[in-house]
Amino acid sequence: MYSHTITVITIIAISAFTRSALGFGDALIAMPLLALLLGMKTATPLVALVASTIALTILVRAWRKVDLRATWRLVLSTLVGIPIGLFFLNAAPESAVKGVLGVVLIGFGLYNLVSPTLPTLRSERWSYLFGLVGGILGGAYNTNGPPVVLYGVLRRWSPSRFRATLQGYFLPTGLTILVSHGLAGLWTATVWRLYLSALPAVLLGVLLGGWVHKSLPAGHFQKLVYASLVVMGVLLLV
Repeated sequence: MYSHTITVITIIAISAFTRSALGFGDALIAMPLLALLLGMKTATPLVALVASTIALTILVRAWRKVDLRATWRLVLSTLVGIPIGLFFLNAAPESAVKGVLGVVLIGFGLYNLVSPTLPTLRSERWSYLFGLVGGILGGAYNTNGPPVVLYGVLRRWSPSRFRATLQGYFLPTGLTILVSHGLAGLWTATVWRLYLSALPAVLLGVLLGGWVHKSLPAGHFQKLVYASLVVMGVLLLV
């Protein structure tokens, strides 16, 4: 049991570091690994608790850089999608849920490794579509990040604006997902025990990731993260 808890804490710490360094990626790293260790219905609420903690910690220092106009549109449409995703989490077989998550990870990882030339979105109305898809993925798999990350790329946000705006989006949507999990009966004693055990590692990961974000070029690090996502997606499909 002790070694099992240490493994969970290590995965969460790495995911917190990645989120702080890149602005996203914690759930994409933590969800597939924790789903294999704990099962989807334990991994999903645990990752949601950790993600909200990370977002709040980062926003304490970076809230002035948040693009509020983009954030409220993304949040509003995500709130519509969360109940749809939560329905799939409770109703669909776990193998099917893991399969969809695996496909999402592989697609997102390959997209970023190939780095295709994409058009620039001029209209903010597209945010509603990206937010809705994010809500569905967030409610079911805690991976509301990929559609919103893609939206930020297509809008050509600067790195600092990108990181801060994502946290401004993740905090309210993450809290909504948390409440949804509680209402669905997913908050168990095991979830809270693992969360509290991992909390110091989360804070350490955020601090170290923030240092990397400011001090080191992220290009090579990002490629490694995306390649890892592809591998984890394949593992979920096997």
